[in-house]
Amino acid sequence: MSPQNGHSSTATAAEVLSIMIAAVTLALVPNVAALEAEVCRVEILVDGKPLTEYAARGTTYIEALEGREYGIRLTNLTDRRIAVALSVDGLNSIDAKTTRADEASKWVLDPRETTTISGWQTSSTHARRFFFTTEENSYGEWLGRTANLGVIEAAVFRERKPRKTISEWLGGVAGKAPEASRRSRPAAEAESKAEGASDADEMAATGIGRRVDHRVRRVHLDLEEQPAVHLRLRYEYRQQLVHLGVLPSPEEAQALARRERAIGFSDFNFAPDPFVGGR
Repeated sequence: MSPQNGHSSTATAAEVLSIMIAAVTLALVPNVAALEAEVCRVEILVDGKPLTEYAARGTTYIEALEGREYGIRLTNLTDRRIAVALSVDGLNSIDAKTTRADEASKWVLDPRETTTISGWQTSSTHARRFFFTTEENSYGEWLGRTANLGVIEAAVFRERKPRKTISEWLGGVAGKAPEASRRSRPAAEAESKAEGASDADEMAATGIGRRVDHRVRRVHLDLEEQPAVHLRLRYEYRQQLVHLGVLPSPEEAQALARRERAIGFSDFNFAPDPFVGGR
């Protein structure tokens, strides 16, 4: 991202972040893809290392590690700027609102840029860390919005390519520099609360944790009308992943391994009689 959006004048590109407010009304497309497409890559990091992803049941899963902080690494795989609407547990990572992706505040990435979102943005200077916890102790529970716990989703929009006018084309032929592309005004943001309740306290959810320095700056982009891709994953604790059949049960795996070693004959004795000496 551009240097003016960083923590300071000496911040590196990987450390800086920008907030983009969608400038047009867009239609939401319910495409679900893997966590990497030709436009963007999404990874969940714990201690700086990506968690293993498991493809199952038509979606992508990761194993939540209770009490551990995590970050969401976004990588722009294109040569054009992109804007990413990123939600955790159905809550926008910038303002914690529940909106359509086209209306959501977005993170802006420059071409080929990689950055990590480590928490909910609580001001222009600070964020509070994501960490795995239970539904009862989640940020969503505190806000009273628990309908979408256990999901992380990124809706990725490309910046619109500027279209040249006839006069600009003629100006280019005459050796004149084209005019700068126009930026549209920010649209109003609407919040549509999705409320729900859950009694399963052992299920994974995300809490709002310690305060960290995370400086951002608001910018405006003219986006394509349709999102290029939706990248979605589900996270669960190991017990739930086993119940869902995403991960094998250790006990079942041990039992199956024993059965695989089973043989039909090991000696030539007669069958033992458990009633010998009795009746």
